[in-house]
Amino acid sequence: MNSTLILGLQWGDEGKGKIVDALCKEGSLVCRFQGGHNAGHTIKVGGSQKVLHLIPSGIMHASSNCIIGNGVVISLPALNEEIEMLSNSGISVKNRLHISNDCPLILPTHIVIDQVRDKHEGIGTTGRGIGPAYEDKVGRRSLKFRDLADLELHKSKISELVKYHNQLLTKIYGSTPIDIDLVIEELTSFRKLQTNFGCDTYKILHKSIEEKKEIIFEGAQGSMLDIDHGTYPYVTSSSTTAGGVSSGLGIGPKQINKIMGITKAYSTRVGEGPFPTELFDADGASLAKIGHEFGATTGRPRRCGWLDLHALKKIIFINSVTELCITKLDVMDSFKSIKVCIDYEDGKPIYETFQGWLEEISEIKKFENLPIPAQKFISYIEDYLKVPVTVVSVGPDRDQTVHK
Repeated sequence: MNSTLILGLQWGDEGKGKIVDALCKEGSLVCRFQGGHNAGHTIKVGGSQKVLHLIPSGIMHASSNCIIGNGVVISLPALNEEIEMLSNSGISVKNRLHISNDCPLILPTHIVIDQVRDKHEGIGTTGRGIGPAYEDKVGRRSLKFRDLADLELHKSKISELVKYHNQLLTKIYGSTPIDIDLVIEELTSFRKLQTNFGCDTYKILHKSIEEKKEIIFEGAQGSMLDIDHGTYPYVTSSSTTAGGVSSGLGIGPKQINKIMGITKAYSTRVGEGPFPTELFDADGASLAKIGHEFGATTGRPRRCGWLDLHALKKIIFINSVTELCITKLDVMDSFKSIKVCIDYEDGKPIYETFQGWLEEISEIKKFENLPIPAQKFISYIEDYLKVPVTVVSVGPDRDQTVHK
């Protein structure tokens, strides 16, 4: 078996979807293990671009199969929309997409709670109900994907859950309650999703392991947004680090052979929270413009700054990263000088400065053909982090991937 975990090492948006797509081989099994439709994986193949929020990026390969594991929270309308988008593009998901029956569902009430609460707390969530859905999971109140098979049986459970949500909305936040009939109507309209895609996904995964198939574990968001190890409280609601794979799919950590950490050649962050290397000058504006830094899920502009190696070192240790992928190296093509943070002093970044290469690299196919300053930049990252860089992305397309 050859299994690889693809993890974002920053605050998300590192280009994980593109790398999963580029590394996917014939017959691969690609597994998503946490998060919800707050993720946004952009994949560009031959000029055609797709943005996936729930379905693993491996779906773009006709021979691959995909699993959405029990650690993922499911929005039924978002899932249905994504399936239809792929089907209308000629990408079949039938018999290729397998969704864990244990996935908690995001209800319309979760979304309203999320949006109303964030106005009070200012965390900067996507407002899609992910956090409240995870709260109900931990509180043992969740409606699960399997429950769609017999909604009549679970009607009292749904009723109690919506009553609980409405208590929060009216008594705590002074908002308007949600009609339970609207919730049941939505659940009923998407029952076919469970019929068509619901199963015990761990059985498929275990069989693939036994048959020594190629497996890719696809992370969502980034490690610095991890509920335990991220920049709390400005974090997501799931375990985005390597430990989330075992709980989110039902396998042991020994089943992961390689852990590839993905980082941009610079740093970005969407929403609120600390960002020591954030730039408010012309360099920051150039990174945002050249890198098209807008959230794939929300459309929100991303905050931009220099690469923070000091922070990456801790995240690499937490995840046991075995190799690195540097994405968006081409965004740095026009910079005369490039900085990376190597330490802090009184909370302020200490930078190492590198000479830029001032030439376009998007058509380069071999690492040794990269400009010498670009090679030196990557070598410094390897030496500082004590982890080899094995993949460099020089553009958004699948083919714009350099293997070292």
